[in-house]
Amino acid sequence: MRARAAGALGLGLLFLLTACGGSSDAPDKNGDTPPTALSGLAGAARHPVPHGTGSRVPYDFNGDGHRDLVLNDLVKPASDSHGDDAGIGVVYGSEDGGLDPSTRQLLAARTHAAKIGDTLPSAFDAETACDLDGDGFTDLVVGTDPPYDGVGRPPVPLQILFGSPGGLTGRAVTLRIPDRARFGNEWPDHPVCGDFDGDRKPDLAVTASEGRFSFLRGPFTRDGRPHAAGGTVPGAGAYLFAPEPRADLDGDGYDDLVYAARPHTPHTAGRAALLRGTPDGPTRPGGTYRFPAPPAPLPTAPLRTGAGTSPARAETTLLERYGDFDGDRKPDLVVRTHRGETADLIALYPAATPDRPLITFTTALFTAD
Repeated sequence: MRARAAGALGLGLLFLLTACGGSSDAPDKNGDTPPTALSGLAGAARHPVPHGTGSRVPYDFNGDGHRDLVLNDLVKPASDSHGDDAGIGVVYGSEDGGLDPSTRQLLAARTHAAKIGDTLPSAFDAETACDLDGDGFTDLVVGTDPPYDGVGRPPVPLQILFGSPGGLTGRAVTLRIPDRARFGNEWPDHPVCGDFDGDRKPDLAVTASEGRFSFLRGPFTRDGRPHAAGGTVPGAGAYLFAPEPRADLDGDGYDDLVYAARPHTPHTAGRAALLRGTPDGPTRPGGTYRFPAPPAPLPTAPLRTGAGTSPARAETTLLERYGDFDGDRKPDLVVRTHRGETADLIALYPAATPDRPLITFTTALFTAD
């Protein structure tokens, strides 16, 4: 099974809040409040997740009509740089526009994963999200690492955390893939959400073996079972992806599926192949597919490098490029600038002000509570 994304405990909070935001919240010469006023320190307080009533907004786990952000890579303290992953961080959306880092949640295997037999998994990484049970609250599909001795068919490593008025609560359940929808002895992996059969209910596509994949029709029950599933579908690659910028590329009412023989880094340029959605699922070959190149230049979150540290060591990764976080129906950018695994800053750049972040915060907040 492939290695999962890294994450873990936060740095010393005082250092990171200073490094990420600076010390002054005074308006600048133009009368604007600087990003430092909205950085780590502003999000240090923690507030309950606001209760929603359900929505159709993507990645809205508490159903309040505001998009939320999922983060796999959480920084580690320098003293524990080789420690275990902390889990998944969720920052909930705000009615004031953008993200609210004071409304955050840490999802860890020990508190949210389902046991495999008598064992809790150690890996717990977000894979994809959609409203699988159709109740108006987005659900999260998580990748785990169940024990496996290498003999016979491996267990399913994918679990579902269901959304609710209070967000992602309770324990996950294991995704139930019927035997008829499995093939070979490879891990079912790389889940992709989409309404592939056009019935307005989210489905899942999951890899099988030898270029086949499992097409699981929604809606899903609260114990992780699909509404229906046939045999595996041939004609794909070892890696599955959702097309960008929208799942239904040609607007025919059926979401499409992308596949490749090799991994692909999200939000980067690349080449793959397309399967068009049909009433029978994503089964119609659609030719070559090209992942859109990221915007250039990519904005960089204003992470301070610290004394004696070269700014060149900081790297910026594009986390989101099509999500509308501030409610203006325009795509916003979310980037993560980090220095190794011990310091980072997340920045949301709205479409209206692409050169100025609306909010910045450090992922150290998740493990400093």
